[in-house]
Amino acid sequence: MNTNSSVYEGYEISSRFRQTLEDRIGRLERDAEYDEEQVQLLSNPDHIRRHMRLVAVQRAEALRMRLFLYNATARTEPQPTEF
Repeated sequence: MNTNSSVYEGYEISSRFRQTLEDRIGRLERDAEYDEEQVQLLSNPDHIRRHMRLVAVQRAEALRMRLFLYNATARTEPQPTEF
């Protein structure tokens, strides 16, 4: 078992998967901004707390995905062969 943590183990992903993740990150960040703005409309402190937890989770998930993409490399797509 290799326990050397300095060994880089990146991920190889397709450009389509990268685009899907980038789109999801954008939606999470937009939703977090919108949800944070909506807190002003809430009056119950418990509801506000839960709503802000939602915002924090959305931002944390977007950050997690960004870090994944940072460590990922693009898979080289096979070239179509001509007959």
